[in-house]
Amino acid sequence: MTKHGQPTLGAVAAEAGVSLATVSKVLNDRVDVSAGTRARVRRLLDAHGYVPTVHRNARGRWLVSLVLPALDSPYALEILRGVTASPLDVVVCSLSDGAGPTSWTDQVLGSGRAGALVVVPELTDPERTRLAGARTPCVVIDPTGPLDGVLPSVGATNRAGGLAATRHLLDLGHRRIAVIGGPRQVLCSRARIEGYRAALESRGLAVDPDLVRPGDFHHAGGFAQTQALLRLPDPPTAVFAGSDEQALGVVDAARHAGLRVPDDLSVVGFDDLPVARWSSPPLTTVRQPLAEMGRTAAEMLLALLEGEQLARRPVELATSLCVRSSTAPPSDGGVGQVRARVAVA
Repeated sequence: MTKHGQPTLGAVAAEAGVSLATVSKVLNDRVDVSAGTRARVRRLLDAHGYVPTVHRNARGRWLVSLVLPALDSPYALEILRGVTASPLDVVVCSLSDGAGPTSWTDQVLGSGRAGALVVVPELTDPERTRLAGARTPCVVIDPTGPLDGVLPSVGATNRAGGLAATRHLLDLGHRRIAVIGGPRQVLCSRARIEGYRAALESRGLAVDPDLVRPGDFHHAGGFAQTQALLRLPDPPTAVFAGSDEQALGVVDAARHAGLRVPDDLSVVGFDDLPVARWSSPPLTTVRQPLAEMGRTAAEMLLALLEGEQLARRPVELATSLCVRSSTAPPSDGGVGQVRARVAVA
């Protein structure tokens, strides 16, 4: 033990029966350590209350972790673009790489980095509790569930976005409007569907359960759910999708069925990723300020690192509707024409 009560790494190495170099490798997330040895060293570090040294880089900038679900999605890249615009240096950790027997929270909190920005598909209660109780400051980006005031977070006005998307379709004259959301347990998906429901109810329209579909935010899910929607006796003339990727699946399913977008089916997405502007037709979508969310979260983390106290309530950045070419008034034949085209296809 040091004079301040912090265990020496040499003592941990001796108790674990490994070299000091091996303990250092575990702390630095090196892959050339067996799973059993890694777990044993981690347990001893935790048991001794070891707190890694907070790191700045050679330029004096804070070095932090950015935890992303994967690195191959435009969504993640937009958040990364915002984070890297801040005065923080970032080590990117991808959940798709797998953490083996060690949880990603153990890896991030035991890395010795100054703080963490967290974007995960589902933050479990144990993970949330671990992050909230850690000495390492953390900020959650686009939380998938309620954080109950234990962690600062940055998200978007998802309900308002769903409201704006559906009102746009209503203003064009659509009445049979479907929504394809994300996973039912995900907070942003529920909020977008709440906005959809509120828009319909504000016009005195009942919500048809057949037109409310769960999804996964991915292209294949949008494609499959649209195929099911178009098989309904009264298919929709418009679809609001919970993500741009999902919306492109809707467009492809419509074309596969012989329908034209937007002549026979209007489509609205959510995110405003670069691909929304490049698609054919260019996609009407709700802009979620992903880069700004990343930058704002980084600024909040920097404030925590500099000793400021932040409110634990969620920060929500405004969404906005971007009208392009994938939406139009319903055709003269309305639902009947859509049904006829689907039957022919």
